[in-house]
Amino acid sequence: MSILKVARLGHPVIRNPAALVGPEEIQSQEIQKLIDDMIDTMREYDGVGLAAPQIHVSKQIAVLEVNENVRYPRMSKVLLTVLINPKISSRSKNLIEGWEGCLSIPDMRGLVPRNASLVCEAVDRNGKSIKIEAADFFARVIQHEYDHLQGNVYLDRMTNMKSLTHLNEFARFHSSAQEEVEES
Repeated sequence: MSILKVARLGHPVIRNPAALVGPEEIQSQEIQKLIDDMIDTMREYDGVGLAAPQIHVSKQIAVLEVNENVRYPRMSKVLLTVLINPKISSRSKNLIEGWEGCLSIPDMRGLVPRNASLVCEAVDRNGKSIKIEAADFFARVIQHEYDHLQGNVYLDRMTNMKSLTHLNEFARFHSSAQEEVEES
């Protein structure tokens, strides 16, 4: 397993839509190693999700996990999930604003409106079709990583750029606001 270098905003791989992964590729050693390395990288950087473009690979693969994460300590647990070629097949009309950060946009946070719940269809790392009904923070993480696979970042979803803040100032002035959002 390897910890991979995270691409930052400005690198073209972040803004280009990722390529679909062919069914014959999924079980290859290359893709399976990539998934393992993505998991290790996400955990190393205390992320709750990571998309392949964030580690310089333009493939439709994302990994997610929320398990006593220091960056999001109050969030509900989400078991390790691997999404290959995900599609969001339905979204609730209810939008909820929540604070988001991104490993590709380090040391920043902003308020981002996201659908409160969704249904995501994808393929898992074994090539099996999966359907996930997600709500709240899990739905937010899926939407965040799905955006990366489409060449978008959370900044593109922000409706008010005045909420964009450096992490140190976020901790000083907005962390209680995050707790209110996380509890709702």
